[in-house]
Amino acid sequence: MSNDLQLLSYFDSALFCSDLAGRSKGAVLKEMVECVARSHGVRDRSLLLEMLERRESLGSTGIGKGVAIPHGRSLAVVSLRVLFARSLKGVEFDAVDSKPVKLFFLIVAPPQDKKNEYLPLLGKIAELVKEKKTRDRLLKVEDFAQLRAVLEESGLGQ
Repeated sequence: MSNDLQLLSYFDSALFCSDLAGRSKGAVLKEMVECVARSHGVRDRSLLLEMLERRESLGSTGIGKGVAIPHGRSLAVVSLRVLFARSLKGVEFDAVDSKPVKLFFLIVAPPQDKKNEYLPLLGKIAELVKEKKTRDRLLKVEDFAQLRAVLEESGLGQ
């Protein structure tokens, strides 16, 4: 994995959602797409949502331990972005361990990203959430500054 992959540079305060209202997989995906569309170059919301729903139909991105990393490439987005969202109540997301998901990292990228960072970024986030201590801290973040602090202290923020 590239050492120059700056995990923090893909996060943005506009892409921070501390309490998702959605109670189903479809509602949460739509809510996250709306958040990305409000803040960054999304050409077509419905195309982006359709891509994410299609990706979920192939197999859930709920990786277990209360975490999901919905992701995909689409012409609907201009650049690689990551949205962090949290559901305080948890959402049934067909996760591999059948547990509700509370932490979401939505990764969207154009079909071609010149620096080829999409998969390394996905790997870094999966590595980040392996630690129970990190997941517990992420569940408590109230704002973007706290999220940034958790990422920096995890050693993956660099």
